[in-house]
Order: sequence, then C-alpha cells, then structure tokens
Amino acid sequence: MIDPRDLLLSSYDYELRTELIAQQPIEPRHDARLMIAPKTIQNISAIRHLRIWDLLKEFQPGDLVVMNDTRVLKARVKVRLTRGGIAELLLLEPKGKGNWLCLAKPGKKLQPGDRLLLDNFDQETLILKVISKDHQTGGRIIRFPSDCADRESIEGLLERYGEVPLPPYIQHHDSSDGERYQTTFAARPGAVAAPTAGLHLSNELLTELKKRGVEQARVTLHVGLGTFRPLEKEDLTNIQLHSEWAEVREEVIESIEKCRSRGGRVIAIGTTTVRTLESSFLFGKGRLVPFSGLVDLVIKPGYKFGVIDGLLTNFHLPKSSLLLLVSALVGRKRLLALYQKAIEQKYRFFSYGDAMFIPSAAVQSEARL
Repeated sequence: MIDPRDLLLSSYDYELRTELIAQQPIEPRHDARLMIAPKTIQNISAIRHLRIWDLLKEFQPGDLVVMNDTRVLKARVKVRLTRGGIAELLLLEPKGKGNWLCLAKPGKKLQPGDRLLLDNFDQETLILKVISKDHQTGGRIIRFPSDCADRESIEGLLERYGEVPLPPYIQHHDSSDGERYQTTFAARPGAVAAPTAGLHLSNELLTELKKRGVEQARVTLHVGLGTFRPLEKEDLTNIQLHSEWAEVREEVIESIEKCRSRGGRVIAIGTTTVRTLESSFLFGKGRLVPFSGLVDLVIKPGYKFGVIDGLLTNFHLPKSSLLLLVSALVGRKRLLALYQKAIEQKYRFFSYGDAMFIPSAAVQSEARL
C-alpha cells in the first residue's frame, strides 16, 4: 500500500547548504565519492562510503551495465533582436523544416514574427525567426536554417554559435566544460543536459570493468525538458513529463536476455537509462521490445520495475521527478534518510556531484514485478 504522503510534492523536499552544490567536477572522474545504499531503513548505519573506482568490487562478473550514450549539444545561444535587445535560447527539440522548440529568456521579448540575429565573433550572422509560441512549455518555435532539421544536422551550427547549457546552479564556468559536461561514451547528439551519473565513468574504469567480466550496453535518451524541469503541482497522482526522444536497439535487448540467463544483474547508469529501459518493457506489455521515439514515462512510488536490478545515480534536486524515481526503488523515507546522511558527510550534490549505488539487495520488494 502506498503512503498517501508519497504522492505529495512537499514530501520530497529537503534542506541543502549551498556549499554542497558541486561547482566543478572531480578529477579523475572515478575519484568522486560513492555511497552504497543499505538493505533497509532500519540498518541505515550500515551505509558504506567508497569511491567510484570501487565499483570494480561492487559490480560482479556477469552483470550488465547499461548507459545512456546521448551527447550534450551546445544548445544555449545568445541572439539579438532586430528591434533592439538581447535574448537567450535553449534549443529543446526539432519540429521539422528547421523549426526548433526553444525556451527563451526573457520570453516576453520574443513575439511571433520577430527576427533574431545569431552571431559569434568571426562567424557569419544568421537570421532566425520567431514562428509561434508553444503554450505547453511556454517556449517559442524558432526557425533556423532549413538544413538544421534534426539533432545531428544542427550540431555543427551549435558548435560555432552555442555554449554548453550548464545548469543554473553551477556558477563556475571554464573552457573544460565542453569536454567535462559530457560522458566519455557520448555518441549521439541531442541532449540539453548531461545524464549525470554517467559523468563518473572514466575510460579506465570502463576498461577495467570489461576485463573483470562486467558487460556493457548503450541506450539513448536525449535529456530534455522532461528530465530537468521542476515539478509544480502538489498532487503527484497524475503528473506528466514533457516527452523526450529515446531508443532501445535490438542488441541491447539481446544483452539483457543473456545477462538474465547467466544470473547477472541489469544495472542502470542514471535515471534516464531507467526510464528508457522501463519504457521498452511497457511498450512490449511485459517484455522488452526495440523502439525509437518519444517517451514520457513518470516513475514514482508504487511503480513496479520490470527490467533493472540496480542503479547508479547522483544526488538530485528537491521536489524533482528524479527523486520520485529513486524513491520508487528504495522508498521515500529511506531515500531522504540517505540524503540526510550524505549532507552530514558533506557529499557533493547535483550534476557535478557524488553518486549513490543502489544494489539489487537494497531495492524494496514491493518495487519488483
């Protein structure tokens, strides 16, 4: 039975000192701190405090690690209005024929019909146009050159004119952001935010895991508005997320089936990987199926996981959909207790912060099919 408080947004709030919000990544990647979640809330004192490199001992031969291979676009661009003023656009998703859904700041300045000038140092000035307002997101549909029709084709333009869209709570910026706010296995351009748990996995760690018999597979979810927009409604019963593009390929399903047959665990790297795999399971009505398209799955307490056995995840913002997902695995009370321990131990929070590993033994029984 679900605790009614599990469906109230205020139940997912906690206080965090600003100095615990990570402003820079740890180097090397695998040297970030790692909390291992205990089996129950009763033995919360059994938390182990390790480093990411220690996943070599936590992951076991025969396990399958599934990662999100999305690549972050330089999706933040500054534009000038032909009638005066400056605005900022965050590109979210293609809408066909060079049109893109963008969040605009300040949005009130951008009205349908406005022309925008996109320039950067010695680059040619491009003329963009505001096509319409998007009432669902509060954003704007902006027309870019017609050959920028999808995520792959616009990447070159954004490399010339754009910036890495670091979250607003990261105040420290430097030239390494373009490389560091990207997983080492990023391959498919399209995200506007990094799948942050994957930021911890160095090439050295992935190589050692493979040597020790831990298999690896990749799915894709282009992180967008659905992942990072804060929840607003107190009643979480019927919340919806903005859709994001995802793909599960046939070879991933084969890897999961082989993992099951040898008795291994399917371990997701990050919440976006969880949502991608579980969407595949739901699309197949109880079995994994390959798919490519939009997903808007909301995972909250009461959800029964059909694919994953464990999760590596960062420490997330209060009142976020990511907290709901992790609560569905371990229980809201236990998760908040773990967060309190992390605060006491001065773990680093959010995108550039430390991580938590939830092994299969720590997943509450009611979260399994």
